[in-house]
Amino acid sequence: MADVSVLVQARPRHRRHSASWLWSAVLAAAAGTAALTGLDLIGRPGPPPLLRASFVGPSMPDVRLQPVVAAPEPIRRTGPIDVPADPYAPEAVVEIGTIEIPRIGVSQRLMHGVTLRNIDVAPSHWPGSALPGEAGNMVVAGHRVTHSRPFRNIDQLAGGDEVVVTANGTRATYRVATSFVVTPDRTDIANPTGSPVLTLFACHPPGSARQRYVVRADLVAAQAV
Repeated sequence: MADVSVLVQARPRHRRHSASWLWSAVLAAAAGTAALTGLDLIGRPGPPPLLRASFVGPSMPDVRLQPVVAAPEPIRRTGPIDVPADPYAPEAVVEIGTIEIPRIGVSQRLMHGVTLRNIDVAPSHWPGSALPGEAGNMVVAGHRVTHSRPFRNIDQLAGGDEVVVTANGTRATYRVATSFVVTPDRTDIANPTGSPVLTLFACHPPGSARQRYVVRADLVAAQAV
């Protein structure tokens, strides 16, 4: 006959193992729910889930489903607007013209907005910054590795390369003067300037948002269209 003490001891161990497995499964399910809702296991705000936007539709709107409207004429320059904390904050998806960069094969629509609702569609003009041909700093942002990747090879632009921007009734040609890398908090790249310049920027290096690659170009010609 088996030792009774062995059987009695074995059964509690089995229960503890089963209970432990069940509790782990419950915790895993709760953690998954917390990751989707942005709350921790007891309902407090949790850390930002870095990959959440890739899997949860409502957190990352499909801009292709949003209507693209024409910009009101004329667009007014008032100084660069503030960037909202939410990269997909409500913003009209507005098309204002085109941008061409022959050196890197770019020929795309030009949007008008500072959130990803516009930048996901095409390179986008920073509202409030200068417009083509105007004195001041015209600022345009674009993606490097997502969507149409218009600025994928922005780091290949060199002094003298041309950028042609058409919007607000003006076709302006700029010539690249310099390029540099900054940290994401350097919003001063959008500050107004005394001379007419164009500032292009995108995340850097490709596939990372650690820095921003910036290209500054000087106005060389402008004409009404």
